[in-house]
Order: sequence, then structure tokens, then C-alpha cells
Amino acid sequence: MKTSKSVILPAYNDNLLRAILGLKVEEKQIRELQASEVLVRMAASPCNPSDIAFLRGGYNIIKPLPAIPGFEASGTIVETGTDVPRLLSKKVSCFIQGDFDGTWSDFFIARAKDCIVLKDNMDIKQAACLSINPLTAYGMFEMIKEKNCNTFIQNAAGGQVPGFMRILAKKHGINVINIVRKEEHLDKLLAEGNQFVLNTGSESFETNLQELCKDLTPTLAFDAVGGNITGQMLNAMPENSQVVVYGGLSGEKVSMVDVMGIIFNKKSISGFNLNDWIPTLSKERFVKMTDEIQDMFISGEFFTTIQAEFPLDDVVKGLRTYIKSMSSGKVLFVP
Repeated sequence: MKTSKSVILPAYNDNLLRAILGLKVEEKQIRELQASEVLVRMAASPCNPSDIAFLRGGYNIIKPLPAIPGFEASGTIVETGTDVPRLLSKKVSCFIQGDFDGTWSDFFIARAKDCIVLKDNMDIKQAACLSINPLTAYGMFEMIKEKNCNTFIQNAAGGQVPGFMRILAKKHGINVINIVRKEEHLDKLLAEGNQFVLNTGSESFETNLQELCKDLTPTLAFDAVGGNITGQMLNAMPENSQVVVYGGLSGEKVSMVDVMGIIFNKKSISGFNLNDWIPTLSKERFVKMTDEIQDMFISGEFFTTIQAEFPLDDVVKGLRTYIKSMSSGKVLFVP
């Protein structure tokens, strides 16, 4: 039976450092493919915030242990199940969130429907980060278009998803209020030409946010952080506003929400989960959207910043690099 070098998570641990230090790299047997599955030779696989939450046992997916982590990767299909022979030798980007093993492995199994076939000019390492962040940005931007917003708010604005959101907003002539937590991130965004940037560390943050909301009337905000900032954004926004939570980087519960605003000003908090949104799309719409995203990568409009690459044997070093400075870009694991 074939084997593959794989990262193994033997136990979940809420203490992230202990979870990381507990990782092992071992040869693991590759099971037989089911009819609609493919075997992918991994080219690159990133670490995302969802992977960090998974290692801690705090994600919505809990796999039987020991498990191979990793939700996203690019690579080449080297073997197919009986239903999908057309995919043999195709280069693909994959998004795997089932109960089976993940992508931090030299070879991994994916369902054919979870693979995006890549265009010839699509960079294979950029493609490793194609399935989660760009699709998340596209999905949330659909909300902006449906609600006909002229302005929206986003926190963790130095991150990858907010970067994609700004690009889409510029294409559609929509204002963005960007919220960061470090002065260096504020300086960077201002230097890039972003007009509205606020630092949560400023003493005048809440006042400045309230003033911007009064002037620009944003009715949608996108929250990757949780904690106090969720309530601060919602409280500052006008009637009929909504905060969409899609991440929990702070590890804290949503707080500081003005209950009267919920009751009398028709404000609300909801969640966005990529796994729930994608099934709502027709196959034709999904293909068209992923083609558009690939074209934006190929043209250079979209670009994922990659701060470092590590072989699987150095997974601990790679993860420590990533959590030390997540805003510096993705860390890729490579064979």
C-alpha cells in the first residue's frame, strides 16, 4: 500500500503552543480511493486561522484522532476514482473540510467536487491560497451588492481577506472603513492610499468610528476578530445595520453590544461560513466565479502575500513563524 509523509495531530489542545509542539511527521498509509475521489500530489498548503483553531479543537470541524491537519492546498492529481478519470494530471486547488485527513501531506485525498481545476497561467503557489480567502471575500462582497451598500466596515484590515475586499470595493466604487490594531498596519494602509483607517489602540478610536459612521452610513460590517470590537462596530452604525462575523481571532466572546440598538434600531449580528455559502451556488455560478478569481490572480489584481515556505519536517517552525506575525502573510508547507 502507498504511503505519504504527513503531519500528524495526536491530540487537540487549547494551549496552542502545546498543540503545535505535539505535532509529529510520519509516513501514513494512503487508503483506496472512492469513485468520486482523487489523489493529489501536494505542491503547497498554507496555514490559515481556521487551521490554528482546528489544532486547538476550537473549530467547527472535529476530526477523529490522530488526524492530518490542513484545509487548503494546490497540487497535481496523480490518481482518480472510477467516476472522475477526466481529472487525471490536472493541476488543482482544493478545499477539504470533511472528517477525513487534511492537506499537510505529500499526497492527500480530496473529493472531486472540492477541487478547482487551474488555468494554465495560474501560479501553483498562489493557487494554494485560492480556495478559502478569495472565495470568502467574494461571498461576503455578494452581501454588499445585495444590500446596495455605499460603505462597509472591516476589522483585521491588514489581513488577506480584507485586502481582497478592498480590491473588490475599489472596482465597484464603494468606500471602506478599515480597522486595525497596530500603528504599523495603519501607516501601511494609509501609504497604500486608503482614506479611512482607524486603530483600535487610539484613545479616540470609538469617537472617530462614530463620526465616520455618521458621515458615511455603513450598514454592513465584517468581523474577523470578535470580542469588544463586534459591539463597538454595531453600536456606531446606523439603523438597519448588520455585523457579519466570519472569524474569531481574539478568541473572545462577542461583547459590548447595545441591546437597545438590537431591539429598537433593527441591528443584527450574523455569521458567514464558506462551507454553508458554496452549496447555495449553482455549478455554473461557482465555475464562473472561480474563473473570475483566477483571472484576477493571473492579471496581478489579486495576490496572496507569502512570508515563508517550510518543508513538512519543519511544521513546528513554520507554525511558530505564522502565529508570531500572521499579518505578514501566509506560511506555506511544501513537500
